Amino acid sequence: MGTVLEYLKEYGDYTLEEMPFGEVDSLILSQFSYLKFDEMLPGAEGAQAAGTEEQAEVREAGAEAERARRMSVGRDVEWQTGQTVSLTEMRQHASYDTLYGDERYRRDNTALFLGMYGSRRFHETKIMNYVNRIDLETETQFSAATILLPDGMTYVAFRGTDETIVGWKEDLNLAFSEPVPGQRMSVEYLNQTAKEIKGNFYVGGHSKGGNLAVYAAMNCQEEVRRRILVIYDHDGPGFRPKVKEQGAYREIEARICKTVPRSSLVGMLLYSEEAYRVVESRTIGVAQHNPYTWLVREDHFQIVDEIRPGRKFMDEALNQWILSLSQEEMHTFVDTFYEVILASETDNLIDFTANWMKSIHRIRMALKEIEPQTEKVILQILRALFETISANLKERFRSRSEADREKLEEGIRQLEQAFRKQP
Repeated sequence: MGTVLEYLKEYGDYTLEEMPFGEVDSLILSQFSYLKFDEMLPGAEGAQAAGTEEQAEVREAGAEAERARRMSVGRDVEWQTGQTVSLTEMRQHASYDTLYGDERYRRDNTALFLGMYGSRRFHETKIMNYVNRIDLETETQFSAATILLPDGMTYVAFRGTDETIVGWKEDLNLAFSEPVPGQRMSVEYLNQTAKEIKGNFYVGGHSKGGNLAVYAAMNCQEEVRRRILVIYDHDGPGFRPKVKEQGAYREIEARICKTVPRSSLVGMLLYSEEAYRVVESRTIGVAQHNPYTWLVREDHFQIVDEIRPGRKFMDEALNQWILSLSQEEMHTFVDTFYEVILASETDNLIDFTANWMKSIHRIRMALKEIEPQTEKVILQILRALFETISANLKERFRSRSEADREKLEEGIRQLEQAFRKQP
């Protein structure tokens, strides 16, 4: 058994005609969509500039009015039509290193790209219609790319939560009944990009990207929906019942391929269906959300019977709590949680990790001002976030000296103790 990286080494010489596209390939492309293509595609830089101008308009005209206007005219998902970039062009680009802007997964993302680039299976892959939006005013982090595969098929990939704090808040906003801006953008993106591709295609994503893939598929135009072969949802959160009732969920349900790791937290959030496959992971806890930990046997995932009983019980309890809250109560909780995170005085998880002790100290001080019941739930989520950060820290420092590793382990123990001091 190995991971998607070993899969690329072992099966990369098989073309998509020789070995059909499958769920492991989908996870590869979902993770590929996390790369920072902003310098690679004409129009991407302009899109970022437009976002900056729109943020200025938000401050002048008011967030609600601007959000409504942008949603109605579709400015958020514009791109330069007809522009594509191949893996070879990315590899030879002067700004090649900017692809790996997310320091959390730099080593693995580099291995993923080079594995795709060096394989017969993906070498001729191209992307187009890349969009990347981060808007603090509307609490939106949205990114998508249309991936043209060597066999003529297309994979529409929605990026999951990136390293920005606002991206994590948008994840929490998914617990609301009304669609968040990123979900609306996913529908608009799918409808627009479908006009530029031929035939049937795949849709997918990891984490929030999986949620966006399902949401876009059940709310896109009917003629677009008919062309979707499979919707790949890799550990993406679900929806409140009202959201599914408002879309064509039952129409696409049989085409959803949902995979979650054995200790899934994100993927089981607001998810009540039984149609999912559980993948074994090489790590523990919520750190299994990292797709590079998922185990692959030959050309398919290593499947286990069920999510770990303890984790499943906690997931069900959390979902029950979320669904018991009114719309107003959920808004209050998410806003409070966000303010607590902002107490760390960082806007991304990389800085949060780099200054973790200072961040946690500030958060603990902020928690003293929170109502006890809300504080209890926030601490539960923070502990889950800490498990992920801890796993990433260990991964980053794995190649360091023994002294550095011992220092890191001691710091992690101190951080764990800081959490345990909370009631």
